[in-house]
Amino acid sequence: MAVISALAARTASGKLESFQYEPGPLGLEEVDIEVEYCGICHSDLSMLNNEWGITTYPFVPGHEAIGKVVALGDLAKERGLKIGQRVGVGWNASSCLHCEHCLNGEHELCTTVQPTIVGHHGAFATQIRSHWVWAVPIPDGVDPASAGPLLCGGITVFSPLLDGQVLPTHKVGVFGIGGLGHMAIKFLRAWGCEVTAFTSSSSKYDEARSFGATYTASSTDTEELKKLAGSLDFIMVTANSPLDWNSIISLLKPGGRLHLVGAVLEPIPVHVMSLLIGKKSISASPTGSRNQTDKMLQVAAHHKIAPQVEHFPMSKANEAMAHLKAGKARYRIVLDADL
Repeated sequence: MAVISALAARTASGKLESFQYEPGPLGLEEVDIEVEYCGICHSDLSMLNNEWGITTYPFVPGHEAIGKVVALGDLAKERGLKIGQRVGVGWNASSCLHCEHCLNGEHELCTTVQPTIVGHHGAFATQIRSHWVWAVPIPDGVDPASAGPLLCGGITVFSPLLDGQVLPTHKVGVFGIGGLGHMAIKFLRAWGCEVTAFTSSSSKYDEARSFGATYTASSTDTEELKKLAGSLDFIMVTANSPLDWNSIISLLKPGGRLHLVGAVLEPIPVHVMSLLIGKKSISASPTGSRNQTDKMLQVAAHHKIAPQVEHFPMSKANEAMAHLKAGKARYRIVLDADL
């Protein structure tokens, strides 16, 4: 039986160290993938530190994997995948396919969904295993060296465009110009929307425009926010920090929606009347379904959308994680497999 070499932390906030494990027999519907690249998401850092209280150790991070299929279960062989095919695995590694949500095509909402790094070894490793549904083919036109972050951050900001019925005629605001936000701007620009990028750092204004933002504005200047009141159809919050929520809601037109994809851990205090009178709404979402992920990759290939990434060798994962923790990533980090 093959032995997988990986990097794992043995305690919360621990150092990633060499770790080997046997994955066990390959299931009928499972796929083994040889990892070529793996993006780093802030969720990897949160899980490493057990911020959500669900981490098990030893913990192998990595849920933005790109690699080639090296083994297929007997049923997986009949699902269109081929040995040597390049695929990606994002936040989820398997889902049941028979619950109400899976049958509706919302696999990410499966009642027994298996996240890639929750009770499952991730892709800071030579190989990763997933169900065939979540081994997503990478289309021609998508650079595999930068594609990893699309499988988590990319689909996280893309699926709300479909779920929220965002139209090319809509004026959209994006709060937080970081790993998620810069991809949101790129997709929204390709979608045809007029985009206003909101950030607490004026040094990011020029970069936000280079990603496709039509306008830029401060996310913390109350007076500036007042001037933009009632101007936006849809707002996507990619930041995970507390904001002036009532001022942000006031930016929405009647019927507008505030949508959160950043993991804001504090309660969001909102005056219901500010929603009720204007028929405004607040929503949130995790990543996206397999079908939405395929669509996202097709859009990325057609419009040449790629995350802005920095590369580290996988053997330097501790340095890469420290770089992320220090807020220095511009704007996503990808590890190149060298274990």
